[in-house]
Amino acid sequence: MNNEYIIDYKNVSSFYNKNEVLKNINFQLSQGEFVFLIGEVGSGKTSLLKTIYADLPIKKGEAQAVNINLRKIKSKNIPILRRQIGIVFQDFNLLTDRNVNDNLKFVLEATGWTNQSEINNRIIAVLEKVKIADKINSMPHELSGGERQRVVIARAILNKPKLIIADEPTANLDHKSAQEIANLLFEFSQQGSSVIFATHNRSLLNNSNSRIIKIEKGILV
Repeated sequence: MNNEYIIDYKNVSSFYNKNEVLKNINFQLSQGEFVFLIGEVGSGKTSLLKTIYADLPIKKGEAQAVNINLRKIKSKNIPILRRQIGIVFQDFNLLTDRNVNDNLKFVLEATGWTNQSEINNRIIAVLEKVKIADKINSMPHELSGGERQRVVIARAILNKPKLIIADEPTANLDHKSAQEIANLLFEFSQQGSSVIFATHNRSLLNNSNSRIIKIEKGILV
């Protein structure tokens, strides 16, 4: 396996309930690279992403992400892997009974941060990066869809991940907000984090020169 790559897959296959959902996947992602992942519903997009953060086991081939062997990873080491990966989902998954600050604070404390001054400084820093620092005391229901997704991205970058996985992050957003989120994630790739952006939104592809990979029936084409 090549340590130059953030992700390095060679002849990878994976199964769900004995069904082969990924077939002979070969895929590499470089440090700081931004790539679009496209495919219809049921094509294997989410399955591929799940293998990267060890939510779906790899049964055949060789695979590594952030220099961790995914084929041989033990359950006790999965949290170590996930601390190096920021995950952005389409349905936000924010804690609805807490404001923005407390949503982010919860994640930092859960991943081992204890110094309150450092926690506060980190929260302010990520909110400024996603251009939503003025919403630090807002509740999730007080935010627009685009603002909530910015909070989710802030949450994903709290621990300065080497890799950001965005699974349909703009599916619930209008075109303007979707383009802003895509631009924001592209900016992070230029700052050094590798980004996989799974999307159905073809208009985002038209405005980008980034690499596009397509998956059909579990096969990269």
